[in-house]
Amino acid sequence: MKEFLYKNRVYYNPVEFAMAHIGGIWKIPILICLRNGPVRYGDLKKSINHISDKMLITQLRELEDKNMLTRHSFLEKPPRVEYQLTERALKALPVIDQLTDYGLFLIEEEGLN
Repeated sequence: MKEFLYKNRVYYNPVEFAMAHIGGIWKIPILICLRNGPVRYGDLKKSINHISDKMLITQLRELEDKNMLTRHSFLEKPPRVEYQLTERALKALPVIDQLTDYGLFLIEEEGLN
């Protein structure tokens, strides 16, 4: 495939482009936490071990910018915010499941379990 430019970055293949959307340490755990429906910020924070508030906010904003999730603010007291996956993100879940299976295979093969 010929390289292409997207938002001032050159991509050399579709896998690289896909990983720009779901790659990194925190994006996949966030997407997995949201797979069953909307989740409030506090519940999301509790579900993902070792993530700081700053990193969670940064990753949520990046996923929102990439149209992978939506943020819904409720006008109530106390304020409530929920995050939900978009169709784009839902299409990534089977790929994430396959990566999980492959990771488990590698862990077992290396005797790390």
